[in-house]
Amino acid sequence: MRKFLYVALCACLLAGCRNGRTYFPNHLEPEQVTLVRFDKALLNVHEATVAQDVQVLYDEYPLFMPLWVEDILGIPSADTAYLVEQLPLFLNDTTYGFRQTNAREQAVFADVSELEQSLGRAFARISYLYPETELPTFYLFISGFQTPIYFAEELVGIGADMYLGGDYEYYNRVVYDYQKQTMRKECIPVDVVSAYLFRTLPYTSTKSRLLDQMLYRGKIMYLTAQIFDALPGYEVMGWTKEQWDWCVRNEEAIWHLVMDKRDLFKTESLVLTGYLNDGPFTSEVSQDAPGRLGIWLGWRIAESYMEHNKEVSLQDLMAEPDAQKILEMSYYKP
Repeated sequence: MRKFLYVALCACLLAGCRNGRTYFPNHLEPEQVTLVRFDKALLNVHEATVAQDVQVLYDEYPLFMPLWVEDILGIPSADTAYLVEQLPLFLNDTTYGFRQTNAREQAVFADVSELEQSLGRAFARISYLYPETELPTFYLFISGFQTPIYFAEELVGIGADMYLGGDYEYYNRVVYDYQKQTMRKECIPVDVVSAYLFRTLPYTSTKSRLLDQMLYRGKIMYLTAQIFDALPGYEVMGWTKEQWDWCVRNEEAIWHLVMDKRDLFKTESLVLTGYLNDGPFTSEVSQDAPGRLGIWLGWRIAESYMEHNKEVSLQDLMAEPDAQKILEMSYYKP
């Protein structure tokens, strides 16, 4: 068994080194990440003592509680009387099974040590690239099936009820089948890091062509893949292995189709969303093509660019706003 695990780990590591370049020291000390368990604290609210329990939450979570009340419940944080009335209804909702959801969430997230370690390793790499990075405080919370990742000031909230496993019965009422692939606990670190990178490395191009949009997103995914270099590409992309393999097999045909249609230089919103937004497929290419195919193409171009320009650092790549330059110097030709 030990030999098998060692071989499997080596295979994953080799798969993660997608271009043969090493961007991080081997023994980078991970950041110390401790998840604040707001999800557990919320379950201490009881119908007989709601007013007192709500006050305890405000006292113990002075930053997060008002944000959660306003952004998740949609209640003014100062209106505690209305909150005392509505909070039990939220916790005991039967339409979406929040009582069952809370129970499942507590079981799935009974042990969060591996999640904390994964986030610690990832943010150590982010801090290595960008030393000015300040480690945010991470909160685990119940979002009412509204949001997986939440940002505010110097905190990151993780909507744990959005990561209970694709087979969770109540997801059938709130999401499409294609969205269930990433609704797993294992997907949280990649989701947090990619969302964090999109937030801290904003789009700076003055152009709005598909090429510019997909290169920006593709660079973010390339950087995310380097941070999680032990993960296979399909996990970073949020696809199944079959979806990834289909794209690799058909990469040449996909690229020729995009070029023949001259979609790279289009700015129409329907074209942009068709290639970049999540969905069951990318209709501009094929109903067999997974959603967000344009982001994958941007990733592949960024990867080729880094393979052909060894002097370019990750920071240089992310700071380069000229998508045309990246495309030309990538010599991308699947």
